[in-house]
Amino acid sequence: MQNILPLIYLIASVTFILGLKMLSSPATARRGNLIAAGGMSIAILGTIFLYTDENGNTLHNHLWIFGGLLIGGVVGTLAAKKVKMTSMPEMVSIFNGMGGACAALISIIEFNEIHRNIHISGTMDPAAFFASTDGTHLLIILLGLIIGSVSFAGSIIAWGKLNGRLKDIVFKGQHVVNILVLILIVSLSAHILIARPADTPLYFYSVVVLSLVYGILFVWPIGGADMPVVISLLNSFTGVAAACGGFLYDNKVMLTGGILVGAAGTLLTILMCKAMNRSLQNVLIGSFGKKPAEGSGTQVAGGSYKEISVSDAAMVMTYANKVMIVPGYGLAVAQAQHVCHDLEKLLESKGVDVRYAIHPVAGRMPGHMNVLLAEADVSYDKLLEMEAANDEFRTVDVVLVLGANDVVNPAAKSDPSSPIYGMPILEVEEAKSVIVNKRSMKPGYAGIENQLFFQPKTSMLFGDAKKALQDLVTEIKSL
Repeated sequence: MQNILPLIYLIASVTFILGLKMLSSPATARRGNLIAAGGMSIAILGTIFLYTDENGNTLHNHLWIFGGLLIGGVVGTLAAKKVKMTSMPEMVSIFNGMGGACAALISIIEFNEIHRNIHISGTMDPAAFFASTDGTHLLIILLGLIIGSVSFAGSIIAWGKLNGRLKDIVFKGQHVVNILVLILIVSLSAHILIARPADTPLYFYSVVVLSLVYGILFVWPIGGADMPVVISLLNSFTGVAAACGGFLYDNKVMLTGGILVGAAGTLLTILMCKAMNRSLQNVLIGSFGKKPAEGSGTQVAGGSYKEISVSDAAMVMTYANKVMIVPGYGLAVAQAQHVCHDLEKLLESKGVDVRYAIHPVAGRMPGHMNVLLAEADVSYDKLLEMEAANDEFRTVDVVLVLGANDVVNPAAKSDPSSPIYGMPILEVEEAKSVIVNKRSMKPGYAGIENQLFFQPKTSMLFGDAKKALQDLVTEIKSL
């Protein structure tokens, strides 16, 4: 049996790698997710029934284990089935936070095991006992504790901000406070590792509290437009914390899974930073996402906009050769992805070439629009990434922007004073005409006006995305 479990862990690790590889393509993402989930299931069952410690003891508390699996499985399944697409980022945040909490709890349990052995030893001096504790083991405990606690607290704050329960809080000297808290965490951890004081538990639990505080301070000032980066970064934190748990238990599959999540999350964070023109250093110290200062010249784009009626929009799109649809958060809010797919199929039946332009940070999390459109069975080969879409906009007759704002704002290229200046955008202004569907002229998450709305080739189609698309479908059918 001891030889079978490592083989099971090897198989599970391979499924994680294959699943992650398949997640890189929308066409294989669902299958990859199922393969990785199957590998995890095998690893869990193998651990429950085949694990033995160095003394030959097996796991015996099966009732508690399967009770926890049952409760967690039911809650997770119901939550995933009921969650709306607009609330998916919140779910990702809360699930990620639970992963960080588990990693932190593992470290706390392992530390308490060391502390318990002091009492078992009776008269042994606590300082001498801690001094005899393996330094590497204690270091990994502290790393898992700090990273897991930061991930948990930060993810909970991100969850609250994404669902509107919490607002951005920015105060003078915030960056200095963040750095001081981080220095204090590192200093206390170093003191535990080097000095091994008799009152180590006091220092240890101080690190717990400070790590939770840092997680809160780290995420709270960050603006909503930057949440995709934050979610990705916290996800990488949770992966690293889980890897620490793998080190503690010498569990190969836990270690592999944590490393994969941590590495993938880190790479995705770098890509998100590049897509939003943010530096990773600024992400780490929580100094981005601030609203632009008054009088910066970016709050008002100036000029006037023109509206277009549903019938005119339907006419323009019906007689176009190529139409590019740009989905945004407004489409997700309206739950209009299915109607959008109906519009696509209707236009194609009339000989119109229809594609979708996907910005990497459109929505509230990485891949939000890809998942949204996949839910409506939109063909994967119709989804163009930003670079490919930008190459085609010059040949597009009509661009239909559905609830996207900052990711199509030309100020990112033309206005150095804009807070989004330098951020790569979908260059929809290169098309022959642009129709923008929005509820109103309110600015997007970055808090600035969109210069695109005031350009001569742009027309505004106001209203709920689902209602507007339904009306467009009706009008096009009547032509």
